[in-house]
Amino acid sequence: MTAPDRPKAVEVDVGVEVVEYTDPLCPWAWGSEPVFRRLRAALAGRVHWRRVYCVLFDDEEEPAPDPAAETAWYARYVEDISAHTGAPRARRLSRVAASSWPSSLVAKAAERQGDEVAERVLRRLRESVFVLGEPADTPALALAAVRGVPGLDLARLTADAASAAVSEAVYADRAEARRPVREVLSVRGGSPHPGTAKETSDGGHRYALPTLLVRTHAGRRVVPGWRPYEEYASAFDELSPGLLTEPVRQAPSDALARYRSLTGPEHVALTHGPWPSNDAVHVETGNGLLWLHPEEAAARPAADSPPAFP
Repeated sequence: MTAPDRPKAVEVDVGVEVVEYTDPLCPWAWGSEPVFRRLRAALAGRVHWRRVYCVLFDDEEEPAPDPAAETAWYARYVEDISAHTGAPRARRLSRVAASSWPSSLVAKAAERQGDEVAERVLRRLRESVFVLGEPADTPALALAAVRGVPGLDLARLTADAASAAVSEAVYADRAEARRPVREVLSVRGGSPHPGTAKETSDGGHRYALPTLLVRTHAGRRVVPGWRPYEEYASAFDELSPGLLTEPVRQAPSDALARYRSLTGPEHVALTHGPWPSNDAVHVETGNGLLWLHPEEAAARPAADSPPAFP
């Protein structure tokens, strides 16, 4: 029997907004996926969850004078982060991402095709760098990374990602991420990534990634950086007691069917029973295995002939 993976349907409390400040190519955001997937399952149908793309790698930044040295440094940086989060990292990183704009535009455009498609598109974009080692940092690479996502209309996505409306939406996201609430300007805590707002080149600040901001009629709570599930749960309980209910963990095969890919920390957070399921396809990474649903493994695009924005 399939285990239920969501709480019983309830009316959305429009007074509860969850804002996730993120970037498809951020290693700390990638490492936070087990907790965020668990949160989204626990809150499904109960809140308005909105993603804001910060544009971590901006087009305004000067290129590195020594790309090879920068790549070697960044690979070590990601390795250090994965040691804390347990998230997979690529066995070999080809380069540091040149820009977050293409992947952010594709992720934002995917939201027009529904939550499930948007989730799977964002996941593919994250895995482009942290599993495959080839960051989706051009329009062609971002679109190639998401080819074959179930339910995705790739032609529509291509047009939407190149549209003025989606570009304006990501510009608005970038600006919003550079207006952090005062609580994150100075953050203390034992996390290796406590989430203190980052200074920007113009003397301002932006949210550290990821940061979760919860707003209700009773006030707001902000949980920045890399945090355990309990800190997020506490924030929801303080603002809306009883809203967050623990989702029932799924059997491995059902979880793979829903999420399409699972890391080691995710299977611990989201599944129950013998792991992995018999039909799981594993991918070797530099930090353990990634498991794919067989249909997901078959649908992964080849590296050649990626589509491009018109």
